[in-house]
Amino acid sequence: MTTMLERLKDATNSHDARAVASLFAEDYQSVQPLHPSRAFGGRAQVLENWSSVFEGVPDFVSELIAASVDGGTEWGEWDWRGHHVDGSLFAMRGVTILIVRDGLVAAARLYLEPVEVGGGDIDVAVQELYKPPPVPSS
Repeated sequence: MTTMLERLKDATNSHDARAVASLFAEDYQSVQPLHPSRAFGGRAQVLENWSSVFEGVPDFVSELIAASVDGGTEWGEWDWRGHHVDGSLFAMRGVTILIVRDGLVAAARLYLEPVEVGGGDIDVAVQELYKPPPVPSS
């Protein structure tokens, strides 16, 4: 049986925003825990969002890296890539957690972020994220 994650991958790779939106419940609820103000509801907003994606990234490619299904909950790791209309690189990766009800996505938590290019290594990240105290000089 095809999972909702696979259906979403196929719909997004078809570049058909209406096909994508048709997979979502009318009362769909989207939450982005890392960006709380981006929460929204409804299939109409899904259609608007994906229409913008396909207009802005005409060669959009969606790859499902890994997936896990437990009843009505589907976890998927994604690699989204392509080029913006100006030719610049588009790349996002992350995880979605879908709640499927009656064959449609009823709710989702999205943990997708742009891929960082040219960022610091792990030492720089630890310093920036956790700000440990400086190492005393000898």
